[in-house]
Amino acid sequence: MSLVRSLSVCSLNGLPLWEDENLPVEDLMFFEVSWEVTNKVGGIYTVIQTKAKVTADEWGENYVLIGPYYEHNVKTQVEVFEPSNPAIKKAVDSMRYRGFQVCFGRWLIEGNPYVLLFDIGSAAWNLDRWKGEFWDACRIGIPHYDSESNDVVIFGSLTALFLKEIADQFHDKPKLIVQFHEWQAGVGLILSRIRNIPIATIFTTHATLLGRYLCAGNADFYNLLDKFNVDKEAGERQIYHRYCMERASAHCAHVFTTVSAITAVEAENMMKRKPDVITPNGLNIKRFSAMHEFQNLHALYKSRIQEFIRGHFYGHLDFNLEKTLFFFIAGRYEFTNKGADLFIEALSRLNFLLRVHMCDVTVVVFFIMPGKTHNFNIETLKGQAVRKQLWDTAHIVKEKFGKRLYEALLKGETPDMNKFLDRDDLTIMKRAIYATQRQTLPPVTTHNMLDDGNDPILNTIRRIGLFNNRADRVKIVFHPEFLSSTSPLLPMDYEEFVRGCHLGVFPSYYEPWGYTPAECTVMGIPSVTTNLSGFGCFMQEHVADPTAYGIYIVDRRFRSVDESCNQLTQFMFGFCKQSRRQRIIQRNRTERLSELLDWRYLGRYYMHARHLALCKAFPEKFQMDPIAPPLTEGFRYPRPASVPPSPSVSLHSSPHQSDDEENDDERYDEDEEAEKDRRNIKAPVSLGPVPMGKNQSHAEY
Repeated sequence: MSLVRSLSVCSLNGLPLWEDENLPVEDLMFFEVSWEVTNKVGGIYTVIQTKAKVTADEWGENYVLIGPYYEHNVKTQVEVFEPSNPAIKKAVDSMRYRGFQVCFGRWLIEGNPYVLLFDIGSAAWNLDRWKGEFWDACRIGIPHYDSESNDVVIFGSLTALFLKEIADQFHDKPKLIVQFHEWQAGVGLILSRIRNIPIATIFTTHATLLGRYLCAGNADFYNLLDKFNVDKEAGERQIYHRYCMERASAHCAHVFTTVSAITAVEAENMMKRKPDVITPNGLNIKRFSAMHEFQNLHALYKSRIQEFIRGHFYGHLDFNLEKTLFFFIAGRYEFTNKGADLFIEALSRLNFLLRVHMCDVTVVVFFIMPGKTHNFNIETLKGQAVRKQLWDTAHIVKEKFGKRLYEALLKGETPDMNKFLDRDDLTIMKRAIYATQRQTLPPVTTHNMLDDGNDPILNTIRRIGLFNNRADRVKIVFHPEFLSSTSPLLPMDYEEFVRGCHLGVFPSYYEPWGYTPAECTVMGIPSVTTNLSGFGCFMQEHVADPTAYGIYIVDRRFRSVDESCNQLTQFMFGFCKQSRRQRIIQRNRTERLSELLDWRYLGRYYMHARHLALCKAFPEKFQMDPIAPPLTEGFRYPRPASVPPSPSVSLHSSPHQSDDEENDDERYDEDEEAEKDRRNIKAPVSLGPVPMGKNQSHAEY
């Protein structure tokens, strides 16, 4: 039995949630509207895709996602068929009768939810009329040159028409809950409320429009948050109409939600409404049956990254790969918003510290941020070719050597090593050695950039002088494309690459949530984040000592840029000083935090938002105590009582100790720590039936 059905027999803090016994609760329907349903544009796609399973488990056949139709997406992601639900079937037929193309089917992702997709082009002939109706309804004008906003008006008008067709079949009975994501879906919400369609509405903003623009313009955003003239700022950036759509959506919705505490503060100042519920983003967590399995994957993929390094740095490979750490930053190419400026400056300081302390640790840093490129760098391709040629040469010589050794042993002769390699073999090896010599430094970037002279990452690298010199302990590889297993340079998927690295560094200035450090966490890879990211705020709230669990949180809100840079440098330097055993212990702790990011736990916040929307939209039918969102007491991880994750108690001042040393504190017990952590996180919400007659408190949902 789904949770929807269970609502009819439960109550919230003694007050019955459902009061009309003649209205079957299982007939409630939940629609989720987003521009990124089957259409990957940004992080919202990940939110909806990963959340689909837990939502489909809760709602079953009564859960439908609504988005735009794009043929190339539908062909690869959607199983198309006609709806079996009579209400949806009638509404879809009515839309088609009016001349609009509507596609229905199942999205081929985990959970297999239903999707309803509107073809924007088939309704474009109504654009002028719908823009006029939108102006008459809320006095928001859409300029003709903004094609995206024009598409949004068409999409929103089609959504509102469909919701009215559905609602009309239920004769004003409260049947529908609809959640709208971001301003692109907001037009449908605004029109639905203005036309008094009987639905419970939720509007979720994952980042405010104006906030993203202001941060990209290098504004002192968080210090001036309550001082911005929002109308003036939006007008100067020619996004006033979009800003108005977003703000109107937030104010029209019965329930307004956002993804993090830091974004809630931003939304209150930018959109002038305080969010009712904070709905953190999660992931579908798949735990390994053996605890050490993710450690084995780390070793496997690390060796593949090492192969790339051997080729990229040929001729300058004078550092020990077994004592080389791999750091990375990944995401959209937003130089300041993603904190790449702070990261590069901190790398310069880290390089200085490692050289001053004469450390034998080398750090190779990858920048995985897609930029405008021509093609692969010739030097980079040559490096991989040289590596492969050396490998082939070594195998040829090895085969000859092995054959001669085998024959000598068969004859009962004592092997004479001087006779095993003839002049031809030595010539081949000398030619291979000469081929590895190069007169230039290893390239900083793997591609030829389209506008090399104005690229912010390359210009900052030029300024600080990190050119992969032999003396540098920090090496840089800028890969301005997303990773792919078919790449001739680094043939790895993103997940494989992350598992092979040692530390993800994401010192973002503007990051409403931050999926990149969250993905690192579920893969057991430590990461650096900030208290200006939603993920960082979430971890500060739920973990007593995030650093002990491999979550390093840089203070970018209450410190100066220089102080934040020093803090980031110290985090990275401290990580470099860890022994191999300490890094393994820390990865185990990091991986255990993945339970906090599981949708089975975080889905309860979305449940609360839906219950709250029902109560606000239909107060005569639903009642709920006006309490805060679900309580989080009992979810706070304590600091581990065993060995510290960093070598702060070590007598060594630099990372010169051997990787094989086992002199770390023996108090560490992996099974004991894991059990303590499991007791400190409350069990994920159950989607099963509620026992008849048992009152279930709101916090238990």
